[in-house]
Amino acid sequence: MGAGPLRTAGAGTLRPEHAGAEVRLAGWVKARRDHGGVIFLDLRDASGVVQVVVDPAAAPEAAGVAREVRDEFCVALAGTVRLRPAGIANPDLPTGEVEVAAAALRVLSPSDPLPFQIDDRAEIDEVRRLAYRYLDLRRPRMAANLRARSVGIAAMRRVLDRMGFLEVETPTLIRSTPEGARDMLVPSRLRPGTFYALPQSPQLFKQLLMVGGVERYFQVARCYRDEDFRSDRQLEFTQLDIEGSFWGQDDILATLEEVMVEVVSALDATPPARPFPRLAYSQAMARFGTDKPDLRFGMEIVELGTVFASSRFQAFRTTLESGGLVAGIDAGPLGLSRSGLDALADRARALGGKGLVTAIVEEGGTLRSTLAKHLDQAETAALVAAFGAVPGDTLLLAAGEPRETRVLLGKLRLELGQPKGHRQLRFLWVVDFPVFEVTPEGGLAPAHHPFTSPVDVSEMEEHPERAVARAYDLVLNGTELGSGSVRIHDPALQRRVFSVLGISDEEAERRFGWFLRALRFGAPPHAGFAVGIDRLFSVLLDEPNIREVIPFPKTQTGLDPMTEAPTAVVAEQLRELGIDLRPEARAALEGEGEAPPG
Repeated sequence: MGAGPLRTAGAGTLRPEHAGAEVRLAGWVKARRDHGGVIFLDLRDASGVVQVVVDPAAAPEAAGVAREVRDEFCVALAGTVRLRPAGIANPDLPTGEVEVAAAALRVLSPSDPLPFQIDDRAEIDEVRRLAYRYLDLRRPRMAANLRARSVGIAAMRRVLDRMGFLEVETPTLIRSTPEGARDMLVPSRLRPGTFYALPQSPQLFKQLLMVGGVERYFQVARCYRDEDFRSDRQLEFTQLDIEGSFWGQDDILATLEEVMVEVVSALDATPPARPFPRLAYSQAMARFGTDKPDLRFGMEIVELGTVFASSRFQAFRTTLESGGLVAGIDAGPLGLSRSGLDALADRARALGGKGLVTAIVEEGGTLRSTLAKHLDQAETAALVAAFGAVPGDTLLLAAGEPRETRVLLGKLRLELGQPKGHRQLRFLWVVDFPVFEVTPEGGLAPAHHPFTSPVDVSEMEEHPERAVARAYDLVLNGTELGSGSVRIHDPALQRRVFSVLGISDEEAERRFGWFLRALRFGAPPHAGFAVGIDRLFSVLLDEPNIREVIPFPKTQTGLDPMTEAPTAVVAEQLRELGIDLRPEARAALEGEGEAPPG
């Protein structure tokens, strides 16, 4: 091919107007086809795919190389762009009207036989995909996800820069301040027996930036939490972290809305209307049984106390008399048989419910249900009217402790009503969260974190279980994208919150003294938010879990099949850190053949 650049154009950028141009391309062989001497290569690079024609009569040396290449060989070529012959254009490719006639071809790097095909047609075991993640990232779906993530993060930076924010990095080796999930700990070699923690979020440092006069901060921050896995969680994750001084709730919500509109627009989706709707936490739980409701469909929870307060149906009446809740959802025309309805009742029990009453509305407003014999005509009419039901609708009724009943119906609502493949984006702010939540032991814990400002300080101290926080969550299509709050900037108020939590001045000083000291130096009022970037793009790209939008994720059990992390380390490393393995840990590693010697 001679001297010169390996590439003068991207494979996916060639169009009819480039016909006649001499180009140099480099990339991977997506496919090879030998048609009676003339060889066709589909060449792929980050910009797309183009067809390459290698004619032995015109380029015998190139044809000799082409006969030897296989899928995923990395190659370079020189040739001429030309229009494809009439009738054989490929409308499925942006480059489908042109091809490149190769004059020279060379292999830059061969490829071993592939562990799986580099396309989206085959179903591949996830562990195998992650073991060869560098190959998985070549597949069209993953390559597109990676590009979309980059475009979206660039949009975040663009809009925040336009609004006067500073991008500031905060430390990743910090003091352990156990709040929320478990900290990921890092032992110190120079101070044996002491540990750093990896940040669960930059929470305290971004507040210190406000004390430092930064006023508008953001960061695309790496965060770490040692927690159990779900489809939307990883040990390490990325969030868009923002904080602003002299802000109230409305300021930060407006800022985040502008960021979301910019990101959605950058991904060529229809941007959401502003302002985003807001819903109080109490209303979200009452109407949807969850603090992250999916607004793409209705099927709201209907309270039925007035229908069953004097009913002959004893189970519902006694529940109401004892302070419980009777409620239900109209699941619409499910068309289920008796066995299908029984399966729904079984599913409700599997979700933690004590039972489920089903009823199908028939013509004339009657009910097909075991419940029907317990209701007179007026009660039946009142029940149907409460739901606004029509013939064919399936009603699902539950009774019990109010919160548990709402949560059960909320889960059933999601399973029965959540649209599949529905690309509508419905953003929602959930506001007015509780300041505290009651622990299983009956104590209090921060619902958000202990630096969140309460709406009413007196109520927080007199009725902490009812106190409302200046805290808010951003929800998209039933997924919580992140949370934020107006922070406490007054040291006296911070002490009062700690007091309600049972944290003494001495304990507060021991755990948070370095931070509390900063609040005594003219801390401005401030508020902030953190958006889970992985969760955001998993929803925007309609992916089932966040692993599909993270370049190198861990499995559901926290393993990295590619590097085989986590692994044991040599004994010398442990000795330098002043660490010795407990006998049971050493025995477990020996059973796996990984225990360090000595």
